[in-house]
Amino acid sequence: MVRLITIVALGFLVGQVYADEQVFDFSRDTLNGPPRGFRSALAGSGPPGDWQILLDDIPTLFAPITGKSPVASRRAVLAQLSRDKTDERFPLLIYEGDTFDDFTLTTQFKMVAGEVEQMAGVAFRLQDERNFYYVRASALGTNLSFFKMRDGRLIDRVASTVAIPKGVWQELTVECQGNRIRGLLNGKELLLVTDTSGPDAFVRGKVGFWTKSDSVSYFVNARVTFRPKEPFAQALVRETLAKYPRLLGLKIYASANYQAAPQTIASNDPKEIGQAAPQWAKDVIAQDAGYYGKEKGSVTVALPLHDRNGEPIAAVKVVMKSFLGQTEKNAVARALPIVKQMEWRAASVKDLLQ
Repeated sequence: MVRLITIVALGFLVGQVYADEQVFDFSRDTLNGPPRGFRSALAGSGPPGDWQILLDDIPTLFAPITGKSPVASRRAVLAQLSRDKTDERFPLLIYEGDTFDDFTLTTQFKMVAGEVEQMAGVAFRLQDERNFYYVRASALGTNLSFFKMRDGRLIDRVASTVAIPKGVWQELTVECQGNRIRGLLNGKELLLVTDTSGPDAFVRGKVGFWTKSDSVSYFVNARVTFRPKEPFAQALVRETLAKYPRLLGLKIYASANYQAAPQTIASNDPKEIGQAAPQWAKDVIAQDAGYYGKEKGSVTVALPLHDRNGEPIAAVKVVMKSFLGQTEKNAVARALPIVKQMEWRAASVKDLLQ
């Protein structure tokens, strides 16, 4: 027995590890121009950076076979060339392709010139030009340091003293796991930071290259290893099932854009993601109504999930065990608090899909 139902407002109380890699191959970019897929930005004051692709000698990865074998090869590198000496000036080159939560970022860098500063680093979990973390090396300051920029202010510095010679290629690695951040120079851990600021901690964001003031710095062999991001809708399903382990099934149907037909965007069975939504799920969204179904041993309730303006943006299907005396009314009463808690956390279709 299935049919659309009218929703009555009720009170409520509000795996497998795998990785992917993003490699930044500057050899595919045009010389003397900026790399594709990146955006030049500026934290602090002064003019923006001058980011270009140049050719430079890079040490070979393998020991020479003979005394005549080359020890370096000419390669395309990313260079920040502006020599503006403004003190609180932090040129950024932000990768626009993805955002990352937990990741490992590795790059080789070389400080080439600079009278006021000789620095190079990486910015990460970038929210915007005023909010991010960064780890940078300083040849003149002889240190590797971590900073947090919050609302345009530098806070929470952690530093480790180490000699970093100018004109020599070094390897910088930054690892993020939750609120724990490690900084390594040439494979040696020099920084270990835990951001305990709670809601003010940055849990995900973009990554980019960083310099300061008149530093002329080069970067090459950059890559990010990361766990593929779980869409928020799927995280909602996973977390809700953990909270309500007796549920038999949980799915979310929505449209990926305003023209496309609704489809399964999250499910307790990941193989169903991307499948077309059934007609009753489309009706739940279109008519802002509920759906009730009963089978042997189980009941299904589907309810609309609303955005911050009260408009239906998705349908949530909740499958529960039935019991003696199970009615449509008490099935909805069981499902509604579950859906409302999910609705409270997702204010738009974009929130569900990101």
